[in-house]
Amino acid sequence: MTRRAWWLAAFTVVCVLAALLLPRVAQPLAYHHFADRRGWLGVANFLDVASNVAFLAAGVAGLAVVAVRRDAFERPVERWPYVAFFIGLALTSAGSAYYHMAPDNPRLFWDRLPMTVAFMGILASQIADRVSVRAGIRLLVPMLAVGAASVMYWEWTERAGAGNVLPYAILQGYSMLLLLLVTLLYPSRYTRGNDLYYVFGWYAASKVLEALDGRIFGAAHVVSGHTLKHLAAAGAGFVVACMLARRRLRDPAVAAPTHGAASPP
Repeated sequence: MTRRAWWLAAFTVVCVLAALLLPRVAQPLAYHHFADRRGWLGVANFLDVASNVAFLAAGVAGLAVVAVRRDAFERPVERWPYVAFFIGLALTSAGSAYYHMAPDNPRLFWDRLPMTVAFMGILASQIADRVSVRAGIRLLVPMLAVGAASVMYWEWTERAGAGNVLPYAILQGYSMLLLLLVTLLYPSRYTRGNDLYYVFGWYAASKVLEALDGRIFGAAHVVSGHTLKHLAAAGAGFVVACMLARRRLRDPAVAAPTHGAASPP
């Protein structure tokens, strides 16, 4: 392993220990109190529900690009992390819409579960693109399992009366920070690799909009920060779809797996 890989491994170990050893954190019930509760056409919290169509659009667009643009991948197997990412986005559309119709902890489970699919999918895709094709593909299923387990664990602790959302929160932060580190430390074998920075920009914007939910809605009572958060987060998905639609392999000499990679079986 290179020094960079050891640093990434150390970061992973620290996050795992934090998830296991830090005191539990219960899901605040105030989280479900969103600013815009207006209904329309018989749908409660209409804009927070309807804005989830953006995730569906991003997911479908991305899957279409993956299916059509065969030359966007040096090896067919490299498609699978992106397929997981875009399926996660499409499922988030359904899960988040279901949650926002009547926000509570049981419904929040179905919002968060597909989000972990998207997080783990995009992370595995960049490991395959930048670090090792074999590692990215082999880690995909275990990473998806860990992501799902973090949400299932939270739901199980809630039912047991001792809710602990901390492992899920750490997983979300870990996946985005590790994605940023991989992007910074390893060049992509493909053009348009720097488009990932726009993904981070949209993700950061979504977090700011979420935090300013009430203030944004109170400014003009037109749209809430949480509704805009959905649109910004979906924007990150569209960036990935556009990246795949426009990218190509940089150079045949760089096309071979690097950083200790080998062709997947």
